[in-house]
Amino acid sequence: MSIVATQPTPLWEVGATLGEGVLWDAPNQQVWFVDIKGKRLHRCAADGSDQRSWDAPGQVSFVVRASDGGLVVSLEDGLYRFVEATGEFVPFAKVEADVTGNRFNDGHVDAQGRLWFGSMDDAEEAPSGVLYRFDGTHVVRMDDGYIITNGPAVSPDGRTLYHTDTLDKRVYAFDLAADGSLSGKRLFAEITDGGWPDGMAVDAEGHVWIAVFRGWRIERRNPQGDKVGEVRFPCSNITKLAFAGDDLRTVYATSARKGLTAEELAQQPLAGALFTFRAETAGLPHHVLRLQE
Repeated sequence: MSIVATQPTPLWEVGATLGEGVLWDAPNQQVWFVDIKGKRLHRCAADGSDQRSWDAPGQVSFVVRASDGGLVVSLEDGLYRFVEATGEFVPFAKVEADVTGNRFNDGHVDAQGRLWFGSMDDAEEAPSGVLYRFDGTHVVRMDDGYIITNGPAVSPDGRTLYHTDTLDKRVYAFDLAADGSLSGKRLFAEITDGGWPDGMAVDAEGHVWIAVFRGWRIERRNPQGDKVGEVRFPCSNITKLAFAGDDLRTVYATSARKGLTAEELAQQPLAGALFTFRAETAGLPHHVLRLQE
């Protein structure tokens, strides 16, 4: 096992309760991310300057760029348009609006412009979480039975979808067909040496980078699921990462203060910060959600 990146440094000490959903917006050279429990949407330039934050009307869990240039985010009852100029959140697609106690968590857009995202029990107790696919017009239920869904990510060839069952400490792989259907669900990796698997990203070599909540690290695993490297952090709750920059080797990672005691917070002053580091391997580009006209 090897160290596969430079040491992470804090880019924005924003103090997020539950930082998540980091997005590299390449055309605008901006980093977007959310604070789910803080109900805030954040944005900064690649170097951490030009910081802006917006209050959300609910628990906003991820943000993606759409093919018309706008932004789409999730709130508890579905997908919304975020209007940057006005700070408005406009209802876009209702999902689980009638499910009491659920909220959404992580999201990912694949190379075909389809959005993969999951719901979860906000109390983190009931297996009411569902993995969904949104093709720009319709939301399709793809898998269920999760307490905390997390980390959708897709292999470089587009034929494998990875999805996390956080509380079971397992990451699953599915065969992903060209039409967006899933089959062949199987165990890809299991976190056994501390912490819970959270958000993910895949690099250009097909290795899966897994943020580990309460694990002080991001793991790098090969396509067979074996751990081959890690990046250590100065705080324990690492939640999500995104490859960025012109060479896709600059990484941004979110973290969280959620669940830490007062003593732990004193020992981890950078908990909740947005971090950055340089990776030895390039990642895959972020795609835009393809909207149907």
